Amino acid sequence: MHDLNGKKIAILATNGFEQSELEVPRDKLREAGATVHVISPETGEIKGWDGDDWGRPVDVDRALSSVTTAEYDALVLPGGQINPDILRANEDAVKFVRDFFDTGKTVAAICHAPWLLIEAGVIRGRTVTSYKSIVTDVKNAGGDWIDAEVATDAGLVTSRNPGDLDAFCDKIAEEIAEGRHDRAA
Repeated sequence: MHDLNGKKIAILATNGFEQSELEVPRDKLREAGATVHVISPETGEIKGWDGDDWGRPVDVDRALSSVTTAEYDALVLPGGQINPDILRANEDAVKFVRDFFDTGKTVAAICHAPWLLIEAGVIRGRTVTSYKSIVTDVKNAGGDWIDAEVATDAGLVTSRNPGDLDAFCDKIAEEIAEGRHDRAA
């Protein structure tokens, strides 16, 4: 994995995030030297979803209302069904995703998290992958969906499910190391 010393990464999540899809990127990116903050509309802690029941809580480092895109080098969006569905109904979360995408910095979404990319209006014309149950949503929003463990399009990194986490994390680190990306359509 690339050296990410001096880089700051935001993970945007709320209750119902897929446990491994938050914890694995958080831990691997920290191991690579990055400062990683869990950001949420909630404060205190948020609870994951693990298998078929509620998982472990994770501490929220910063409230969404107190951060800006300028503070971070990349944004990671964990999936699960509950987490991105709640966040895509939150105007501040959607604006944060859209603003982050517009900076040209790395944005990474796994599983159902492309729902946030769809809601932010940034998926049209992009090559992406996602969990199989939202393929139609991605295509209807104008995304070019492919079945691959990781898809990258000008710093936009997407993966399908927890089985893709190693490739997802490696590609996030690579894209952060490369810096800003030209997202002109």
